[in-house]
Amino acid sequence: MKSPRALGVTALSALVVAVMLAGCGLVSSSGTFHDARLPDGERPLDGAKLVVTSKSFTEGVLLGKITATYLAAAGAEVTDLTGAPGSASSRQAQLNGDADVLWEYTGTGWVNYHNQTETISDPNELWQRVHDIEKRDHDLEWLPPAEFNDTYAFGVSTPTAERLKVRSLSDVAALPVPDRTFCVDDEFFSRSDGFIPMLRKYGIPYNDPNGVPSGNVTRMDAGVVYTATAKSAPCNFGMIYTTDGRVKNLNLVVLDDDEKFFLPYSGTAVVRGAIIDRYPQLRTLLGTISEHLTDELMQDLNGRVDIDGEDPADVAYDWLKSEKLIR
Repeated sequence: MKSPRALGVTALSALVVAVMLAGCGLVSSSGTFHDARLPDGERPLDGAKLVVTSKSFTEGVLLGKITATYLAAAGAEVTDLTGAPGSASSRQAQLNGDADVLWEYTGTGWVNYHNQTETISDPNELWQRVHDIEKRDHDLEWLPPAEFNDTYAFGVSTPTAERLKVRSLSDVAALPVPDRTFCVDDEFFSRSDGFIPMLRKYGIPYNDPNGVPSGNVTRMDAGVVYTATAKSAPCNFGMIYTTDGRVKNLNLVVLDDDEKFFLPYSGTAVVRGAIIDRYPQLRTLLGTISEHLTDELMQDLNGRVDIDGEDPADVAYDWLKSEKLIR
Protein backbone atom coordinates (compact mmCIF):
# COMPACT_ATOMS: atom_id res chain seq x y z
CA MET A 1 0.00 0.00 0.00
CA LYS A 2 1.27 3.46 -0.90
CA SER A 3 2.02 6.07 1.72
CA PRO A 4 -0.57 8.86 2.16
CA ARG A 5 2.24 11.18 1.06
CA ALA A 6 2.27 9.66 -2.43
CA LEU A 7 1.51 12.21 -5.12
CA GLY A 8 -0.33 11.13 -8.23
CA VAL A 9 -1.19 12.43 -11.66
CA THR A 10 -4.96 12.72 -11.74
CA ALA A 11 -6.95 10.73 -14.25
CA LEU A 12 -7.67 13.88 -16.23
CA SER A 13 -4.09 15.15 -16.27
CA ALA A 14 -2.78 11.68 -17.10
CA LEU A 15 -5.17 11.57 -20.05
CA VAL A 16 -4.03 15.00 -21.23
CA VAL A 17 -0.37 13.98 -20.95
CA ALA A 18 -1.05 10.71 -22.77
CA VAL A 19 -2.72 12.60 -25.63
CA MET A 20 0.09 15.15 -25.78
CA LEU A 21 2.72 12.44 -25.99
CA ALA A 22 0.83 9.99 -28.18
CA GLY A 23 3.08 10.80 -31.12
CA CYS A 24 6.08 9.23 -29.38
CA GLY A 25 4.09 6.49 -27.64
CA LEU A 26 5.09 7.63 -24.15
CA VAL A 27 2.72 6.89 -21.29
CA SER A 28 3.23 6.79 -17.56
CA SER A 29 3.43 3.38 -15.92
CA SER A 30 2.65 4.79 -12.50
CA GLY A 31 2.77 8.56 -12.33
CA THR A 32 3.27 8.56 -8.57
CA PHE A 33 6.05 9.54 -6.22
CA HIS A 34 6.27 10.71 -2.64
CA ASP A 35 5.96 14.22 -1.32
CA ALA A 36 9.05 15.46 0.50
CA ARG A 37 11.15 18.53 1.26
CA LEU A 38 14.85 19.22 1.23
CA PRO A 39 16.44 18.99 4.70
CA ASP A 40 17.01 22.74 4.89
CA GLY A 41 13.52 23.52 3.62
CA GLU A 42 14.87 25.52 0.68
CA ARG A 43 13.21 25.32 -2.76
CA PRO A 44 15.88 26.07 -5.38
CA LEU A 45 13.56 24.91 -8.19
CA ASP A 46 10.51 26.87 -7.03
CA GLY A 47 8.39 27.65 -10.08
CA ALA A 48 10.10 25.12 -12.35
CA LYS A 49 7.97 22.69 -14.33
CA LEU A 50 9.78 19.49 -15.24
CA VAL A 51 8.87 16.19 -16.90
CA VAL A 52 10.86 13.19 -15.65
CA THR A 53 10.76 10.02 -17.72
CA SER A 54 12.52 6.66 -17.54
CA LYS A 55 12.82 3.33 -19.26
CA SER A 56 10.57 0.51 -18.10
CA PHE A 57 13.03 -1.90 -16.45
CA THR A 58 13.47 -1.83 -12.68
CA GLU A 59 16.65 0.21 -12.46
CA GLY A 60 15.38 2.80 -14.92
CA VAL A 61 12.14 3.24 -13.00
CA LEU A 62 14.00 3.50 -9.69
CA LEU A 63 16.29 6.20 -11.02
CA GLY A 64 13.28 8.05 -12.39
CA LYS A 65 11.43 7.85 -9.07
CA ILE A 66 14.50 9.02 -7.14
CA THR A 67 14.84 11.96 -9.53
CA ALA A 68 11.15 12.91 -9.52
CA THR A 69 10.99 12.76 -5.71
CA TYR A 70 14.15 14.79 -5.21
CA LEU A 71 13.42 17.49 -7.78
CA ALA A 72 9.89 17.91 -6.42
CA ALA A 73 11.37 18.21 -2.92
CA ALA A 74 13.51 21.02 -4.33
CA GLY A 75 10.35 22.88 -5.33
CA ALA A 76 9.73 21.79 -8.92
CA GLU A 77 6.31 20.87 -10.26
CA VAL A 78 7.17 17.43 -11.60
CA THR A 79 5.22 15.35 -14.08
CA ASP A 80 6.18 11.71 -13.51
CA LEU A 81 6.34 9.72 -16.75
CA THR A 82 8.58 6.95 -15.50
CA GLY A 83 8.37 3.47 -16.94
CA ALA A 84 8.14 4.28 -20.64
CA PRO A 85 8.16 0.97 -22.54
CA GLY A 86 11.49 0.30 -24.22
CA SER A 87 14.35 2.70 -24.77
CA ALA A 88 12.92 4.37 -27.86
CA SER A 89 9.86 6.04 -26.36
CA SER A 90 11.60 7.76 -23.45
CA ARG A 91 14.51 8.74 -25.69
CA GLN A 92 12.21 10.05 -28.40
CA ALA A 93 10.17 12.01 -25.89
CA GLN A 94 13.31 13.81 -24.78
CA LEU A 95 14.40 14.45 -28.35
CA ASN A 96 10.93 15.83 -29.10
CA GLY A 97 11.03 18.13 -26.09
CA ASP A 98 8.19 16.27 -24.36
CA ALA A 99 10.39 15.07 -21.48
CA ASP A 100 13.15 16.95 -19.71
CA VAL A 101 15.16 14.52 -17.56
CA LEU A 102 16.08 10.90 -18.30
CA TRP A 103 18.72 8.54 -16.90
CA GLU A 104 20.76 6.94 -19.64
CA TYR A 105 23.85 4.73 -19.98
CA THR A 106 27.03 5.76 -21.74
CA GLY A 107 27.32 2.43 -23.56
CA THR A 108 23.74 2.78 -24.83
CA GLY A 109 24.47 6.26 -26.14
CA TRP A 110 27.65 5.12 -27.85
CA VAL A 111 26.42 1.89 -29.43
CA ASN A 112 22.65 2.13 -29.77
CA TYR A 113 22.14 5.82 -30.44
CA HIS A 114 25.28 6.60 -32.43
CA ASN A 115 26.21 3.20 -33.90
CA GLN A 116 29.81 3.36 -32.74
CA THR A 117 31.85 0.16 -32.78
CA GLU A 118 35.05 1.30 -31.08
CA THR A 119 35.41 -0.13 -27.56
CA ILE A 120 36.44 2.59 -25.12
CA SER A 121 37.25 0.96 -21.80
CA ASP A 122 37.84 4.14 -19.81
CA PRO A 123 34.43 5.21 -18.43
CA ASN A 124 35.30 8.90 -18.27
CA GLU A 125 36.61 8.99 -21.82
CA LEU A 126 33.48 7.21 -23.07
CA TRP A 127 31.26 9.65 -21.17
CA GLN A 128 33.10 12.63 -22.66
CA ARG A 129 32.78 11.26 -26.19
CA VAL A 130 29.05 10.62 -25.76
CA HIS A 131 28.58 13.97 -24.00
CA ASP A 132 30.15 15.87 -26.89
CA ILE A 133 28.17 14.06 -29.62
CA GLU A 134 24.87 14.44 -27.81
CA LYS A 135 25.44 18.13 -27.09
CA ARG A 136 26.39 18.83 -30.69
CA ASP A 137 23.71 16.73 -32.41
CA HIS A 138 20.75 16.95 -30.03
CA ASP A 139 21.43 19.72 -27.48
CA LEU A 140 21.21 17.13 -24.69
CA GLU A 141 23.40 17.61 -21.63
CA TRP A 142 24.87 14.36 -20.29
CA LEU A 143 25.86 15.29 -16.74
CA PRO A 144 28.93 13.68 -15.14
CA PRO A 145 28.24 9.97 -14.59
CA ALA A 146 27.44 8.25 -11.34
CA GLU A 147 29.75 5.63 -9.85
CA PHE A 148 27.73 2.65 -11.03
CA ASN A 149 28.22 0.65 -14.20
CA ASP A 150 25.36 -1.59 -15.34
CA THR A 151 27.32 -3.63 -17.83
CA TYR A 152 27.85 -7.28 -18.73
CA ALA A 153 30.05 -9.34 -16.44
CA PHE A 154 30.58 -12.91 -15.34
CA GLY A 155 29.63 -14.13 -11.91
CA VAL A 156 30.57 -17.19 -9.89
CA SER A 157 29.28 -18.59 -6.62
CA THR A 158 31.35 -17.68 -3.59
CA PRO A 159 32.26 -21.32 -2.75
CA THR A 160 33.32 -21.98 -6.35
CA ALA A 161 35.36 -18.77 -6.50
CA GLU A 162 37.20 -19.86 -3.35
CA ARG A 163 37.67 -23.43 -4.55
CA LEU A 164 39.03 -22.42 -7.95
CA LYS A 165 40.83 -19.33 -6.60
CA VAL A 166 39.38 -17.01 -9.25
CA ARG A 167 38.72 -13.29 -9.00
CA SER A 168 39.15 -12.20 -12.63
CA LEU A 169 38.46 -13.43 -16.13
CA SER A 170 42.20 -13.91 -16.60
CA ASP A 171 42.06 -16.33 -13.65
CA VAL A 172 39.31 -18.23 -15.46
CA ALA A 173 41.45 -18.38 -18.61
CA ALA A 174 44.23 -20.01 -16.55
CA LEU A 175 41.98 -22.83 -15.29
CA PRO A 176 42.03 -26.35 -16.71
CA VAL A 177 39.67 -26.73 -19.67
CA PRO A 178 37.07 -28.84 -17.77
CA ASP A 179 36.59 -26.02 -15.25
CA ARG A 180 35.90 -23.40 -17.92
CA THR A 181 32.14 -23.91 -18.06
CA PHE A 182 29.78 -21.03 -18.89
CA CYS A 183 26.07 -20.20 -18.88
CA VAL A 184 24.97 -17.43 -21.26
CA ASP A 185 21.77 -16.33 -22.95
CA ASP A 186 21.26 -16.45 -26.71
CA GLU A 187 21.61 -12.71 -27.23
CA PHE A 188 24.94 -12.46 -25.42
CA PHE A 189 26.19 -15.57 -27.19
CA SER A 190 25.58 -14.04 -30.61
CA ARG A 191 26.47 -10.36 -29.98
CA SER A 192 29.38 -8.88 -31.88
CA ASP A 193 30.60 -7.52 -28.53
CA GLY A 194 29.53 -10.60 -26.61
CA PHE A 195 30.66 -14.05 -25.57
CA ILE A 196 32.76 -15.34 -28.47
CA PRO A 197 34.81 -12.13 -28.92
CA MET A 198 35.30 -12.02 -25.15
CA LEU A 199 36.76 -15.52 -25.15
CA ARG A 200 39.14 -14.52 -27.94
CA LYS A 201 40.21 -11.47 -25.95
CA TYR A 202 41.15 -13.71 -23.03
CA GLY A 203 42.97 -16.27 -25.20
CA ILE A 204 40.47 -19.12 -24.74
CA PRO A 205 38.68 -19.28 -28.11
CA TYR A 206 35.27 -20.89 -28.47
CA ASN A 207 34.94 -24.42 -29.81
CA ASP A 208 38.64 -25.03 -29.38
CA PRO A 209 39.78 -28.09 -27.38
CA ASN A 210 42.37 -25.91 -25.63
CA GLY A 211 39.99 -22.99 -25.17
CA VAL A 212 36.29 -23.40 -24.43
CA PRO A 213 34.80 -26.45 -26.17
CA SER A 214 31.19 -26.00 -27.28
CA GLY A 215 30.15 -28.63 -24.76
CA ASN A 216 31.36 -26.34 -21.95
CA VAL A 217 28.74 -23.70 -22.84
CA THR A 218 25.07 -23.88 -21.87
CA ARG A 219 22.67 -21.41 -23.45
CA MET A 220 19.59 -20.56 -21.40
CA ASP A 221 17.20 -17.78 -20.49
CA ALA A 222 18.99 -14.84 -18.88
CA GLY A 223 16.95 -15.13 -15.68
CA VAL A 224 17.89 -18.78 -15.18
CA VAL A 225 21.60 -18.01 -15.54
CA TYR A 226 21.73 -16.49 -12.04
CA THR A 227 20.36 -19.55 -10.23
CA ALA A 228 22.46 -21.91 -12.36
CA THR A 229 25.57 -19.91 -11.47
CA ALA A 230 24.68 -19.88 -7.79
CA LYS A 231 24.39 -23.67 -7.88
CA SER A 232 27.52 -24.06 -10.04
CA ALA A 233 25.47 -26.38 -12.23
CA PRO A 234 25.64 -26.80 -15.15
CA CYS A 235 28.26 -24.03 -15.20
CA ASN A 236 30.86 -22.45 -12.97
CA PHE A 237 30.55 -19.00 -14.59
CA GLY A 238 27.42 -17.17 -15.67
CA MET A 239 26.70 -13.99 -17.61
CA ILE A 240 25.21 -11.34 -15.31
CA TYR A 241 24.51 -7.62 -15.15
CA THR A 242 26.65 -5.90 -12.57
CA THR A 243 23.88 -4.02 -10.75
CA ASP A 244 21.27 -6.79 -10.76
CA GLY A 245 19.76 -7.41 -7.31
CA ARG A 246 20.32 -11.15 -7.62
CA VAL A 247 24.11 -10.68 -7.51
CA LYS A 248 23.97 -9.79 -3.82
CA ASN A 249 20.92 -11.91 -3.02
CA LEU A 250 22.62 -15.08 -4.33
CA ASN A 251 26.04 -14.09 -2.96
CA LEU A 252 27.72 -14.14 -6.35
CA VAL A 253 31.26 -12.91 -6.94
CA VAL A 254 31.56 -10.54 -9.91
CA LEU A 255 34.72 -11.40 -11.79
CA ASP A 256 37.03 -8.53 -12.70
CA ASP A 257 37.18 -7.81 -16.42
CA ASP A 258 40.90 -7.16 -16.10
CA GLU A 259 41.51 -7.01 -19.87
CA LYS A 260 38.79 -4.33 -20.16
CA PHE A 261 36.73 -6.09 -22.80
CA PHE A 262 33.28 -4.88 -21.80
CA LEU A 263 32.11 -1.39 -22.69
CA PRO A 264 31.21 0.76 -19.66
CA TYR A 265 27.52 1.48 -19.13
CA SER A 266 27.81 4.27 -16.60
CA GLY A 267 24.52 5.69 -15.37
CA THR A 268 24.12 9.34 -16.34
CA ALA A 269 21.38 11.92 -15.88
CA VAL A 270 20.55 13.55 -19.21
CA VAL A 271 18.78 16.93 -19.39
CA ARG A 272 17.55 18.91 -22.37
CA GLY A 273 19.85 21.82 -23.09
CA ALA A 274 17.07 24.42 -22.96
CA ILE A 275 16.00 23.15 -19.54
CA ILE A 276 19.43 23.13 -17.94
CA ASP A 277 20.08 26.61 -19.32
CA ARG A 278 16.86 27.74 -17.65
CA TYR A 279 17.52 25.87 -14.40
CA PRO A 280 21.31 25.53 -13.99
CA GLN A 281 20.75 24.43 -10.37
CA LEU A 282 19.84 21.03 -11.85
CA ARG A 283 23.56 20.36 -12.23
CA THR A 284 24.08 20.48 -8.48
CA LEU A 285 20.85 18.68 -7.58
CA LEU A 286 21.32 15.80 -10.01
CA GLY A 287 25.02 15.69 -9.13
CA THR A 288 24.04 15.14 -5.51
CA ILE A 289 22.05 12.08 -6.53
CA SER A 290 24.82 10.78 -8.80
CA GLU A 291 27.55 10.96 -6.18
CA HIS A 292 25.59 8.59 -3.92
CA LEU A 293 25.01 5.85 -6.52
CA THR A 294 27.29 2.78 -6.64
CA ASP A 295 27.08 -0.76 -8.02
CA GLU A 296 26.40 -2.18 -4.56
CA LEU A 297 23.70 0.36 -3.82
CA MET A 298 21.92 -0.31 -7.11
CA GLN A 299 22.06 -4.04 -6.38
CA ASP A 300 20.35 -3.34 -3.06
CA LEU A 301 17.68 -1.06 -4.52
CA ASN A 302 16.98 -3.31 -7.51
CA GLY A 303 16.72 -6.29 -5.18
CA ARG A 304 14.16 -4.55 -2.99
CA VAL A 305 11.91 -4.26 -6.05
CA ASP A 306 12.65 -7.46 -7.98
CA ILE A 307 13.17 -9.84 -5.07
CA ASP A 308 11.26 -8.30 -2.15
CA GLY A 309 8.41 -6.94 -4.25
CA GLU A 310 8.52 -3.36 -2.97
CA ASP A 311 7.12 -0.45 -4.97
CA PRO A 312 9.85 1.60 -6.74
CA ALA A 313 8.33 4.88 -5.47
CA ASP A 314 8.59 3.61 -1.88
CA VAL A 315 12.14 2.38 -2.36
CA ALA A 316 13.19 5.71 -3.87
CA TYR A 317 11.62 7.71 -1.04
CA ASP A 318 13.05 5.48 1.70
CA TRP A 319 16.53 5.64 0.23
CA LEU A 320 16.52 9.44 -0.19
CA LYS A 321 15.31 9.79 3.38
CA SER A 322 17.92 7.33 4.71
CA GLU A 323 20.65 9.40 3.03
CA LYS A 324 19.17 12.57 4.58
CA LEU A 325 18.69 14.05 1.14
CA ILE A 326 15.01 14.72 1.92
CA ARG A 327 12.74 14.95 4.93
